Amino acid sequence: MTTSSSGGGTRAGHPEARVLVVDDEQSITDLVGLALRYEGFEVAVAATGREAIARAAAFAPDLVVLDVMLPDLTGLEVCSRLRVGGRALPVVFLTARDATEDKIAGLTIGGDDYVTKPFALDELVARIRAVLRRTRPALEDARLEFADLVVDEDAHEARRAGERLELTPTEFSLLRYLVLNSGRVLSKVQILDHVWQYGYAGSDNVVETYISYLRKKVDRFDPPLIHTVRHVGYVLRLPHG
Repeated sequence: MTTSSSGGGTRAGHPEARVLVVDDEQSITDLVGLALRYEGFEVAVAATGREAIARAAAFAPDLVVLDVMLPDLTGLEVCSRLRVGGRALPVVFLTARDATEDKIAGLTIGGDDYVTKPFALDELVARIRAVLRRTRPALEDARLEFADLVVDEDAHEARRAGERLELTPTEFSLLRYLVLNSGRVLSKVQILDHVWQYGYAGSDNVVETYISYLRKKVDRFDPPLIHTVRHVGYVLRLPHG
């Protein structure tokens, strides 16, 4: 993740960061793959353990998102095989099982983190980036910048014009997503999928509400950065002209 002093933000995923997503549910691989590509990661997917091992050999990922329950091999078996020869390949386990012993087994065998379904896409992406910062520091930077706006993910704080913004966790996640996609108009559906819990069933008016909250804190400085594109969505950019 790089920064831009001219006001053009960048996406979180470094172009050299590759993620292999392994899950036998296509809806999951499609959703997670789309979210990671939005973040700037290069993504490959697999639906079985054996396919994952073959794809890892060809794709050479920097990290694997690995479902524990696969139709042929377990995720723990796949993790063990990927680590044969001492290869230190970071793994984030993804599973519907929430038993403590499963988490301990996964982390003991070499997993670097563990996310339980159902999950928030924003949380999963944040976990992936945190693991990459620990294991591949050259690939990830914890700071996002756009114009005079700075979002520090490690400190979980944001500043504009040098002043700290008092943000709730949801406001921080929303701002982070806007900065990651600066210059891109984001629909309410996209924002809900990435910032709120996956499968959120409430009204999409919550997006308008939180955009309003965020504007009061971010755009009390000039120039305003959060803009509405009528009938389309919202975008973080400098004013035209």
